[in-house]
Amino acid sequence: MLNIFKTIPKNYEDLDGNAFKAKYTNASKAELLDVRTADEFKGGTIPGSRNLDIMTGELQAALGMLDKDKEYFVFCRSGNRSGSACKLMAEQGLKVYNLAGGVGAWPR
Repeated sequence: MLNIFKTIPKNYEDLDGNAFKAKYTNASKAELLDVRTADEFKGGTIPGSRNLDIMTGELQAALGMLDKDKEYFVFCRSGNRSGSACKLMAEQGLKVYNLAGGVGAWPR
């Protein structure tokens, strides 16, 4: 019998702000990606992050050029867009982490 309510396991990890920052800080080869719009990025971001807007297709266009030897730490405003980005990236064989709660969850 088919279970139409079966959930598909995530192929990335959601981390709270403290765990996300600690794992990013301790990673040997990591990149911090902000998948919000360019205007949101200009309004303030986590220092050292790179902007690849998921809504314009910028992230999707860059997928094939991302280094598979790196770990990617992805965030947006609330964690929803970055969750979608993580799913896309993980399907391409990339190791990704999502900042649950978005940029506001990043510890200051």
